[in-house]
Amino acid sequence: MTRPRQVILEAAFSDQGDHFTAEELFEKAKKIDTNASLATLYRTVSLLVQGGLLHEIDLGKGVTSYDPNFIESPHHNHLICVDCSEVIEFEDQHISVLEDCITKRLGFSPASKSIQIKAKCDKLRQTGACAKLN
Repeated sequence: MTRPRQVILEAAFSDQGDHFTAEELFEKAKKIDTNASLATLYRTVSLLVQGGLLHEIDLGKGVTSYDPNFIESPHHNHLICVDCSEVIEFEDQHISVLEDCITKRLGFSPASKSIQIKAKCDKLRQTGACAKLN
């Protein structure tokens, strides 16, 4: 573990539940150590994804985001507002059971699981306003 990789790891896991792009992670790393390298960041992110510590996710913004795999919530899912792009993480034991039932019924064992729900904001539809929209 080199110091530059340690800085990237610290930046990636500094905010509980915070999703980030590679560029946003680079900005966090630069705040920890101004010598942070973009090349090292990309190599390290790739290793973290391969090792299961980060998940690559598409949050509908046209760029790859990363989701830290925290021990407290390793199987969380995402609800993404199509109106304001707010991302809400959630866990539900019923979804986990359903995923297991579906894969077993179809003759598979889950290697990884993720559910992403894209939804429209009911409050925006009812009131015409959303605090998250600028």
